[in-house]
Amino acid sequence: MNDLLREQAPVTTAAWKEIDEEARRALKTLLAGRKLVDFVGPLGWSASAVVLGRLQALSPPPEEGVTLSARQTLPLIEMRVPFELSRAELDAIDRGARDADLDPVRNAARAAAIAEDRAIFRGYGPGSIIGMFDASRAAALDIPDDYEAYPDVFAEATDRLRREGVGGPYGIALGPRCYTGLTRSTQRGYPIINHVRRLVDGPIVWAPAADGAVVMSLRGGDFELTVGRDFSIGYLDHTRSTVQLYLEESFTFRVLSPEAAVPLTYRSEQPQAER
Repeated sequence: MNDLLREQAPVTTAAWKEIDEEARRALKTLLAGRKLVDFVGPLGWSASAVVLGRLQALSPPPEEGVTLSARQTLPLIEMRVPFELSRAELDAIDRGARDADLDPVRNAARAAAIAEDRAIFRGYGPGSIIGMFDASRAAALDIPDDYEAYPDVFAEATDRLRREGVGGPYGIALGPRCYTGLTRSTQRGYPIINHVRRLVDGPIVWAPAADGAVVMSLRGGDFELTVGRDFSIGYLDHTRSTVQLYLEESFTFRVLSPEAAVPLTYRSEQPQAER
């Protein structure tokens, strides 16, 4: 038995399989940052921090002539999303139902995916995470009002990366407004997003947690998502009619090369880490 306590839950093997698969499908669709940044892990539940390789001087020393320094680390943060399932729906799975109500699983997966991606793109101050938009704000470009002007902005972003000596391939994360506008708007009979695709040799990813867009290098070594425990479902409690479960992850994120990303932001907004 491990700390997830799944063995104590009144959930059969068949029902666990459906729950896990539902969460996996939702996370695969919603997670955007993982498709663009380096992934380190999973390192396991006991992993607590990332070693930064730097020192912070400590003073005063406990003895004259002694120099002390603290080794710096970046802590992994734990994320947990509780949710509740009907025992009647779980029983229906065991009887062969293929339409069990697993909406709570999808909702929990959505919340967890948005939280991870928001930390990647926008940062999370309480967890000491500086997001991509904030770390690279010096290179930010304005998002134009006219969608037909977007290809020029993306071209300028890739040009800036090359002038900084940052090689490709290049990818793009598009927030909901950008993605919807680019797929619906046309130029010379083709969706604008098709013109944008010609400018990059990497993926264009729908990123619901990114309000705006970011053009970034996918060469590797610039952005690092470190995961201790990858998304896992555990057991909390149950009643005669419901089972309380949770979706859990531990992670942190680092921008190692701010020059490897060009954020695209709306003129009325300033990118900053969430507080």
